[in-house]
Amino acid sequence: MSSQKESTVRTLVVALLVCLVCSVFVAGAAVALRPIQVENSLLDKQRNILAIAGLGEASMSGSEVKTLFNERIVARLVDLETGKFSDEFDAQTFDPLAAAKDPALSENLSGAEDVASINRRENYSVVYMVENDEQQMETLILPVRGYGLWSTLHGFMALQGDLNTVQGFGFYQHAETPGLGGEVDNPNWRGLWPGKEIFNDEGQLAIRVIKGSVDSASPNADHQIDGLAGATLTANGVNNLLQYWLGENGFGPFIDNLRSGEA
Repeated sequence: MSSQKESTVRTLVVALLVCLVCSVFVAGAAVALRPIQVENSLLDKQRNILAIAGLGEASMSGSEVKTLFNERIVARLVDLETGKFSDEFDAQTFDPLAAAKDPALSENLSGAEDVASINRRENYSVVYMVENDEQQMETLILPVRGYGLWSTLHGFMALQGDLNTVQGFGFYQHAETPGLGGEVDNPNWRGLWPGKEIFNDEGQLAIRVIKGSVDSASPNADHQIDGLAGATLTANGVNNLLQYWLGENGFGPFIDNLRSGEA
């Protein structure tokens, strides 16, 4: 073999070994970091649930978040078909988003049903409750999601004990345009939600994000939230996801059962 061929072979062998070593290193790092990523994701979820419920401070450490969450928050599994609590899975470990991708644990939504553009809805979900010392529910926290302009918005809505008045509402994950649809993260806009009412006096779902500003003299003002300037499609997405998850195909039957003591 000529020296030129030997040199080429050596170069290829060295390149192959470098690629192999790098692949092993990257794969090992991914495996090693996976538990940390899962832990951080759980911590972020718990922090957001506490914030929506009006508990704790944003500056809390991870250990403080865990302690407060475990002390004040109770997770319960809900069968969305029956609108009642279920023991089919462990609420602490069940992942509704993963279930929504599993045909055995979810259902495909038709165009008319899928107002939130989520494609599939899980058969079971997990709700979170803040209880007092007598184990009576003070706040109910519901997971919600739906498509905006560019992305699926994932968030939580907290309802007071009357199951009608909003305690808090916000999103923890989305990819909407900063300064436009991204204003769903603006504390001023999020601050408009507490005190708003989900249902009207006839029990109909009435909450809406409107175009423009709410007229305080309007008879519907208690159910309306100011729109997002320049982000009509994102605001429409928020409306749609609320109509779905608070309606008959989402948590509507569960809220009715919980209110009547039959959940």
